[in-house]
Amino acid sequence: MCPLYVAGLIGPGDRKSVGPMAERLAPGDYDQMHHFVSSGVWDGGPLEEELAHQANTLVGGPEAVLVIDDTALPKKGSHSIGVAPQYASALGKNANCQTLVSLTLARGEVPVAVALRLFLPVSWTSDANRMTRAGVPDACWAPRSKPEIALIEIDRVLAAGLTFGTVLADAGYGMSAPFRQELSARGLIWAVGIPGRQKVYPRTSCSPGPMPAAADPAKTRFLTRCRDRRRPCLQRLPGPSLAGALAPRER
Repeated sequence: MCPLYVAGLIGPGDRKSVGPMAERLAPGDYDQMHHFVSSGVWDGGPLEEELAHQANTLVGGPEAVLVIDDTALPKKGSHSIGVAPQYASALGKNANCQTLVSLTLARGEVPVAVALRLFLPVSWTSDANRMTRAGVPDACWAPRSKPEIALIEIDRVLAAGLTFGTVLADAGYGMSAPFRQELSARGLIWAVGIPGRQKVYPRTSCSPGPMPAAADPAKTRFLTRCRDRRRPCLQRLPGPSLAGALAPRER
């Protein structure tokens, strides 16, 4: 059923639920396809490792970037795992949705998605009955923030052999100091967005400075880690493009 299910997801047809896909691709086998999707007895680990290998072959290397982001799936009900009123990036506002943390390996104009993990809000992780009814695996009951999920996935793709030169993330992740610190602890070069009122060290070098100051949004766009030091430093970047800002190799 796996090849048929994937073909249904990427093929024609507006409705991507099991019933319509089974009618188009496997008439009479609705029960088998539904069992494949609902039981979850298959192990996705080998597929994820193969995906990382193929992605690395296509676009991996020191010139590649790993983009950390999240995406939202708007929902109308309340029973889908992780659904809750929260910020929906696809809509640009708070809405009832599921939120997923994504990792994308990219080089030039070619992106390849390598990870997608569901985020569970506190309204779910604090409700044991709701988690049980939805069949959430025991290993996923511990509350995890989006940056924490991203770090777990970064470790997984690194262990799978993914290679890249820089980690990029927007301010939703960049505002998390533990996230930035953990990236540096892994020896990764990173550039992240920060809120306009984020307190930073307003120096173009990484020399120690005792006085933090509020960032000037007109002058400062991104917080980066210098290649030869552990301490984040503020880069004064004139343009709005994060990818373009990374072009000078000395950063």
